[in-house]
Amino acid sequence: MLENIEAVIFDLDGSLVDSMWMWEQIDIEYLGKFGIDLPRGLQADIEGMSFSETAEYFKERFDLPDAIPQIKADWNAMAWDKYSCEVPLKEGVEGFLNLCKERGIALGIATSNSRELVENVISVHGLKGYFSCIMTGCDVAKGKPSPDIYLAVAKKLDVPPSRCLVFEDIIPGIMAGKAAGMKVCAVEDAYSIAQKEAKQAAADYYIKDFTGLSAEYKRKQIS
Repeated sequence: MLENIEAVIFDLDGSLVDSMWMWEQIDIEYLGKFGIDLPRGLQADIEGMSFSETAEYFKERFDLPDAIPQIKADWNAMAWDKYSCEVPLKEGVEGFLNLCKERGIALGIATSNSRELVENVISVHGLKGYFSCIMTGCDVAKGKPSPDIYLAVAKKLDVPPSRCLVFEDIIPGIMAGKAAGMKVCAVEDAYSIAQKEAKQAAADYYIKDFTGLSAEYKRKQIS
């Protein structure tokens, strides 16, 4: 998987951290403040959208009285404690990050989430020293499945897209990585388990979690 790879780029929610469950709960609580029930299929409708795109979508679809900056501020506040206390890293992540660091592989994050929250997550888990670039969907013209964010991270890391490996948990993210001309590894997540076969078909690789990746690589190096 790491052959000819000079940079590894992670999506955040569902790929680097186990947090996809949290956003549905936040949507339920947030819409409930306005007396609105969570519509069936809402999560699928907003998959891949940037934080700003999602706020705009919510304001228009649900005719919310609050301005876009207020909607995003409310979501940040609701998510802060959950990210700090309830969201773990995907299993085996730290070992894999250390392997990449040992091999001189550059590391980046490409997320649809807000910068405030991604900075909080990596700080809580002590990961700040690993990543040379953090890009959010609000930093580029179009969110996933557009390749914009992955191309932007590759440019920042000064690595050709063909030498980048992406870890993603949802179809729009996988499509974004492939459209950028990168290798993509799909990560299993309970939120998208129904799409397992579609994810396997769309990606170059598929993993349940990161446990064993570094050990497997080192075994191959020895043999």
